[in-house]
Amino acid sequence: MSNSSPPNCAASEKSGWRFARPTEADSSSLPEVFASVRLPGENASWFRRFLAFVGPGYMVSVGYMDPGNWATDLQGGAQFGYTLLAVIMLSNLMAILLQALSARLGIATGRDLAQACRDHFPPGLNIVLWLACELAIIACDLAEVIGTAVALQLLFGIPLVGGAVISVLDAFIVLFLMNRGFRYLEAFIIGLLSIIAICFAVQVVAAAPPLAGIMKGFLPSSQIVTNSRMLYIAIGIIGATVMPHNLYLHSSIVQTRAFERTSSGRREAIRWATWDSTIALMLALFINASILIVAAAFHTTGHQDVAEIEDAYRLLSPILGLGIASTLFAVALLAAGTNSTITGTLAGQIIMEGFLRLHIPHWARRLLTRGLAIVPVIVVTALYGSKGVGELLLLSQVILSMQLPFAVIPLVMFVSDRRKMGEFVISRKSAVLSWVVASLILLLNFKLLYDTIF
Repeated sequence: MSNSSPPNCAASEKSGWRFARPTEADSSSLPEVFASVRLPGENASWFRRFLAFVGPGYMVSVGYMDPGNWATDLQGGAQFGYTLLAVIMLSNLMAILLQALSARLGIATGRDLAQACRDHFPPGLNIVLWLACELAIIACDLAEVIGTAVALQLLFGIPLVGGAVISVLDAFIVLFLMNRGFRYLEAFIIGLLSIIAICFAVQVVAAAPPLAGIMKGFLPSSQIVTNSRMLYIAIGIIGATVMPHNLYLHSSIVQTRAFERTSSGRREAIRWATWDSTIALMLALFINASILIVAAAFHTTGHQDVAEIEDAYRLLSPILGLGIASTLFAVALLAAGTNSTITGTLAGQIIMEGFLRLHIPHWARRLLTRGLAIVPVIVVTALYGSKGVGELLLLSQVILSMQLPFAVIPLVMFVSDRRKMGEFVISRKSAVLSWVVASLILLLNFKLLYDTIF
């Protein structure tokens, strides 16, 4: 035993993971589904190989179209028409880069981002990082609970408190699907994403937006910087786009594929995982752009003050001239809320197990996260009604903005370190671009935080 310990310790030190344990039985991320998705043989076509890797990207894309994004997209479209489509495009491109880095970290090192932080930073700092992550998960879950509750109220007249309680069922959906197999969970997520996409495709067709106006909106305008109100909403769009828990989630779920843990196997996995997330995030771009395009109908009809989801629901059908438009809007919101709560609770499990090496029953973990999010919604709704819930949603986005540096900075730092990544380290140009994107996101989030508080 004494003979084997020093080489392991030396290897750990050499790899750059300063606090990694020499031997660790629980090193696999999400061990119950680790390498559980089998891949076709080497003689299979490239398309079949690619399809085997499709799934994690769509689970990650959920975070980029959650109810927290809807408010900023609605405000942007209602107040400024198509002008802020360029901001949605920019934020989506930044998200594509960061998610590709997250997938690379998980595949190349065999660690999710939480495990990587645990193995690099000293224990005291890791406790701080874990608490910050848990706060972000609760804040994110808060937004999803509110979105689900509002959708249930709009569709079925269920009170907000009742809708928040019903959202607990999402935790059991995750548990059931995970027990069936990770592919079932991915299929469920993709199914709900398809519903969202169809709902907004119908609404965009009903809105009949001018193609020239949309194309012009995707081109950056100097107005975005010179107009203070437009700049504030633009920062809000970017701030609500990159979700810190997504970076932890993606670095874990890409490891569900049973690719060969060799140099060539990892290289292929990184390639297909990057394609998967890039294509999936283009779907997120379509949905976020569609929300803004549909909201632009309010701008052209003189309803520039629309900012709340309930107002948009009430006005959509008469403005678009399509009776089912408001219902489609609420159905899409319910699907988005359900999807986001599923991925959020899964990210919560990854963060707890990654930082603390603490394994608790999955149902207990998910009920704990959901309970911590439901209690504030119930209390605020009882005391202040729907207006208070809107303020609570804003607070959740501020908390997420505060947590973002704790995910983005370690991620870029790790993938730029050759000792940790070996041959899979990103190039110098990619590292510079990544640091620029990370700095831009952080600066804009800090400005959003400052403007919101002061």
